[in-house]
Amino acid sequence: MEQSTQTRIDPREFRRALGRFASGITVITTVHEGHVHGMTANAFVSVSLEPPLVLISVDNRANMNRLLPKSGRYGISILSDEQEDLSQHFAGRPKAGLEVPFVWRDGMPLLEGALAHLVCRVVDVHPAGDHTLYIGQVEYLDYSDGAPLLFYTGAYRCLEVQLWDHSYIW
Repeated sequence: MEQSTQTRIDPREFRRALGRFASGITVITTVHEGHVHGMTANAFVSVSLEPPLVLISVDNRANMNRLLPKSGRYGISILSDEQEDLSQHFAGRPKAGLEVPFVWRDGMPLLEGALAHLVCRVVDVHPAGDHTLYIGQVEYLDYSDGAPLLFYTGAYRCLEVQLWDHSYIW
């Protein structure tokens, strides 16, 4: 019987390695007791097309982790390359004089100018180490074309996007 050797992975090295996976930036919002709360997150993924499910991963220490079980719903704004200031704001680094342009859809605040908006109802919750995974069923969505804000190796990046005429048939 082969004995497994357990190697401790340094959390900083783990973060650096996973930082090589480019991701989009979202702002997760919810409403609790009449107040809007938001946080920046790049841990967002599509889970299922039927039913339409998405997953967000929230640090257990984050205020959002305390609020989502109470509100039961959340909004996702997928940020454009022009929304870095909003990403910073919701990551706890606010810029003086920044106005947060919310639009309300299906009872949830979303960031105006984002490339996509989703409103989700929490349908499942999974504790996962130092984070909690919230699976949400999409109840509302809207999107537009544009260039996304990306995160790669610990920094914001932009992607050049070429928009194609989808009406052309090969």
